[in-house]
Amino acid sequence: MNDMKRNLLNYAICCMVCIGFTPVTSGQNPLKYPSPAKTAQVDNFFGEKVADPYRWMEYDTATNVRQWVEEENKVTNGYLDQIPYRGKIKERLTEIINYPKYSAPYKAGEYFIYQKNDGLQNQSVYYVQKGQEATPEVLLDPNKLSSDGTAAVSIVGYSMNKKYAAFTVNQSGSDWENIYILDIENKKQLADRIEWAKFTGAAFKADGFYYSCYDKPEVSKSLSEKNEYHKIYFHKIGDLQSKDLLVYQDKAHPLRYFSAQTTEDEKYLFVYGSEGTDGTEVYYQNLADGQKELKLLLPGFKYNYNVLDNVGSKFLVYTNDGAPNYHVVMIDPSKPDKKNWEEIIPEKPEYLEGVTLAGGKMFATYLKDVCSRVYRYDLTGKPEGEISLPSLGTATVSGGNRDDKSLFYTFTSFTYPPTIYKYDIQSQKSEVFKKSEVKINSDEFETKQVFYTSKDGTKIPMFIVSRKGLKQDGTNPTLLYGYGGFNISLTPTFSASRMILLENGGIYALANLRGGGEYGESWHKAGMLDKKQNVFDDFIAAAEYLIKEKYTQPSKLAIQGGSNGGLLIGACMTQRPELYKVAFPAVGVMDMLRFHRFTVGWGWVVEYGCADSLKDFKNIYKYSPLHNLKSGVEYPATMITTADHDDRVVPAHSFKFAATLQEKQKGTNPVLIRIDVKAGHGAGKPISKVIAEQADIWSFMFYNMGVKY
Repeated sequence: MNDMKRNLLNYAICCMVCIGFTPVTSGQNPLKYPSPAKTAQVDNFFGEKVADPYRWMEYDTATNVRQWVEEENKVTNGYLDQIPYRGKIKERLTEIINYPKYSAPYKAGEYFIYQKNDGLQNQSVYYVQKGQEATPEVLLDPNKLSSDGTAAVSIVGYSMNKKYAAFTVNQSGSDWENIYILDIENKKQLADRIEWAKFTGAAFKADGFYYSCYDKPEVSKSLSEKNEYHKIYFHKIGDLQSKDLLVYQDKAHPLRYFSAQTTEDEKYLFVYGSEGTDGTEVYYQNLADGQKELKLLLPGFKYNYNVLDNVGSKFLVYTNDGAPNYHVVMIDPSKPDKKNWEEIIPEKPEYLEGVTLAGGKMFATYLKDVCSRVYRYDLTGKPEGEISLPSLGTATVSGGNRDDKSLFYTFTSFTYPPTIYKYDIQSQKSEVFKKSEVKINSDEFETKQVFYTSKDGTKIPMFIVSRKGLKQDGTNPTLLYGYGGFNISLTPTFSASRMILLENGGIYALANLRGGGEYGESWHKAGMLDKKQNVFDDFIAAAEYLIKEKYTQPSKLAIQGGSNGGLLIGACMTQRPELYKVAFPAVGVMDMLRFHRFTVGWGWVVEYGCADSLKDFKNIYKYSPLHNLKSGVEYPATMITTADHDDRVVPAHSFKFAATLQEKQKGTNPVLIRIDVKAGHGAGKPISKVIAEQADIWSFMFYNMGVKY
């Protein structure tokens, strides 16, 4: 998957009157929420009149919106402050999370570069060492870029001679990023600075690199305004951004993403185009022979393509074109028609999740019932064995260079903290490189995988994690998590925060819903567009299974999901509110009629459809969480989470949903919205904010279930 896809599988007008809140002294006392003004805004969708009384909340920088946010946070903080064990949960979270964390190293010439977090550092630090035995030195410390740890850093590309590394800095969780350059040997930052980049890598060519960016927006609207006309530029190291060469733009199609990639030998440039989060188009340019123009290699946008590298003058391509579970083909650019392709790794019954190259070999990661299998091939597709993994779980193989003698991969599962392994390419043997030292006893817990039946008879896998010897008597506090979209697979991974639940006799359940990528493109398509209701049916069936099998009961069941998963929670709590006691919709897409009007929301139309189309409108209006809240219904105790710098799913979604739910809620179940500041969609959030948010989530869940901590 190319960098664009990885980055993608994430705000007055009127006067508002706010009424103050009253502190809460008991979980049974009804809360007094702010009373935001309602306007007469009504939209006409193909004859259907749809009210949008909180439209003004889309202007997040307006004074009245900021006032409402302040009042809502007072209500939320007042409620959470009363929970007697909130501080103890935060203390235990801090203790569990406080252990050294490492990323797998990347070999840049004679240097090894990796990230390490000593335990509670807000951001992980990049280290460099000359050879594996040398003393590591700090290469880049993001914690020095902001006093509160809200500046996040990612290295996004290396020059072929491994002298330079390009890195991005995101502030306060925003997707906007600046690009800078590091001299690796001297560990010094150069003067180069590129602004208003978004969803970009750095594809090096000689003394410069290609990158993706937008024109400078109006700063006051930069977190909400629709992003249009993504462009590819070339930056020569040492130049000002104003001198950068425009390499590619598409004036006829403002709503497309573009990203650049060069081969390891820098002989070829590839430009990927996409109309959304699924489906690509690929252009190429032979930089070595002086080809002046980009030529179309693979037309879009029906399938996904990713060029792994060139083999001489041909290209190894990972794609689902002709193989819903993906395969690898060799394409000769002089005759790129599909009939001329050579299949290198054929499609299997299992989903080929990804392919990485190192040491002149291909390493293919498959999902077998949502657990990783890693196989090795030579560049002709000849099988050369399997990497033996410790158990069922998730393996992430780090890519390398053609002359590498080894590579690194990370293995984890629900009860197996992330462990980095070094794999010797010649001997095909693995050894532990870095092992996590978490302050828990993993042997106390176990994971089961079950397959339950959804509404239409489809078998859906679900992982269930708990203490060993758990009694299925229906009394266990349970958190059910899901996502179900954008071809994203939810595989077994370790979470220190989750231990708060497991240590207190709880159950964590992860349902692998349709819409994800767990079983390939057919699984994805079964949960998108007009089949999106399948995703909600799958999740509801998971809740029903947990109750039927006496893992839990409705009064002890919480549901959680973020982003597209926030949409999932919003839809399921409006369709079957009686099934759950607690709901956590995080940074969710709640207004399905207007999501495409903000920042990069238009990129999700390929997944959801768009309300500008009659057919799509009829479909998404049926499940849009905001538009399916009804007065007089007792909805679960709900804590909505969002952040002021979320420019992926703008906070207006959560704002409008919270105001409407507070207005319509029947009974005493609280409806809170937790609005973080100097934070975004989730990526790059400092550990201090992560701990505070997770402590509030577990406290809210336990308190509303009557669980003693």
